[in-house]
Amino acid sequence: MNKAFFLLTATSLCFGQLQEISGERIRAHTKFLSSDLLEGRGVGTRGGDLATDYIATQFALVGAKPAGDNGTYFQRVPLAGAETIGAEARLSAGSETFAWGTEFVGTTHRQQPAVDFDGEAIFVGHGIDAPEFNWDDYKGVDVRGKVVVLFTNEFFGQRALTYYGRWTYKYENALRHGALAAIIVHTTPTAGYGWDVVKSSWGKEDPQVRLAPDAPALALAGWVTSEAGERLFKASGHTVDEMLKMANTRGFKPVPLGVRIKGHIPTRVREIESRNVVARVEGSDPALKGQVVVFTAHWDHLGIGDPVDGDRVYNGAVDNATGCAMLLEIARAWAMLPKKPRRSAVFLSVTAEEGGLRGSEYYASHPVIPAGKTAVDINFDAFFPFGRTRDTEVSGAERTTLWPLVQDVAKRMDLTISPDAHPEQGHYYRSDHFSMARAGIPAFSISGGTQYYGKSADFAAKDFEEFNSKHYHQPSDEYHEDWDFSGMEQMARFGFVIGMDVANLDRLPSWRAGDEFLAAREASGVK
Repeated sequence: MNKAFFLLTATSLCFGQLQEISGERIRAHTKFLSSDLLEGRGVGTRGGDLATDYIATQFALVGAKPAGDNGTYFQRVPLAGAETIGAEARLSAGSETFAWGTEFVGTTHRQQPAVDFDGEAIFVGHGIDAPEFNWDDYKGVDVRGKVVVLFTNEFFGQRALTYYGRWTYKYENALRHGALAAIIVHTTPTAGYGWDVVKSSWGKEDPQVRLAPDAPALALAGWVTSEAGERLFKASGHTVDEMLKMANTRGFKPVPLGVRIKGHIPTRVREIESRNVVARVEGSDPALKGQVVVFTAHWDHLGIGDPVDGDRVYNGAVDNATGCAMLLEIARAWAMLPKKPRRSAVFLSVTAEEGGLRGSEYYASHPVIPAGKTAVDINFDAFFPFGRTRDTEVSGAERTTLWPLVQDVAKRMDLTISPDAHPEQGHYYRSDHFSMARAGIPAFSISGGTQYYGKSADFAAKDFEEFNSKHYHQPSDEYHEDWDFSGMEQMARFGFVIGMDVANLDRLPSWRAGDEFLAAREASGVK
């Protein structure tokens, strides 16, 4: 069979199989994965085990083969769970004391039963070293053994948030500078969500990568409310607004706050054996089937936590039972193809995304297929159940050499590609494709669009605000029978076709010239 005929045949089979991707099957998976039975799919819990067993069983039922450890569907991910005992935790700055939950939350990264610290407080703006932006918030100050206070987000004069704005970067960079502890002052505009989200996310067990013996770690990675921040800044004679204005000014210099911050962080520490779920469908080309396209979605959510209106189960229906359900349906359709594409496909449902992308980070460091043989990662994370759209978002795809292919598939499927509707949220750096990108793999998430059929032009904006302010990381992120899954069916089909087209390319794709991930791609052997 010549290559042109192969591609024509594969395309025909692809579009035939496309019709098999069903919103109602996506509904069934979403309903089960977000049921109270699974107790919020917490990492290292009974509910998490049930979720991963279910996902593995579904892979087996459709004929996707196990690709995990020792011939199983599971890749072991060793973690340490650290849960602050809030009733006994203490934090103070000079004469000011802060109450757990209502004024501060956080966790120690030292993975010890009790951590006490006492250090001079230094305000370091946004806590960023970014030479390419001529920005250095630590310039001229030694913070070793001190407590850094900072804001999340960043201010480079552009709307789109970079990784420098993410809370994960803030703590990583504080540790690099030798800080004793790091405390973020929360504001809704800088964080992108309210204090309730911080409280629900940080007031629970934190799944962390296990530390090597004697490895340095922050005594506290914490947050305080804006109101607590006002009291924290009082000794320096400044307000939160004044400090944020200073932090947003080029040439910012660190500010000693004139107080010592003390903390007592008692912690329940346990070893967690969590797991990614990995399945594979073999490709048809003897020369290329050793290379793969990867589809990802995280299975975890927040488990059981503080009650809200009497509900303690953080079901995570939108985030991310929907993405897992779409992953399962794509795997089913792919496995049923009578003629498989040239490259193989890996379907990867990862753990501990909510704890800082831990599962995808672990996979990227311990891949089933090396990064240099992985063509793309297509990720699915949090889909709204309000029907089909005229458009889609694929933020990050434009940074790869796959951009013309993605545009072509969108055109064939009568979709326009819209820019990220909320670039200030930094979504590219908040989901599992980011872990893969850091390993050099061209990676992006497919997201539903904002131009809904049959709905007003401002529906999507109101919809996002409603979810972000009332349901994101709350027990109310629950499944409802009246949900419309046609949009998820549409986006799953879109991702399926992109994956098929990439699987049939002659050459492995890469990042465009000048991209921050290109060096990692070239280091993996792809030029």
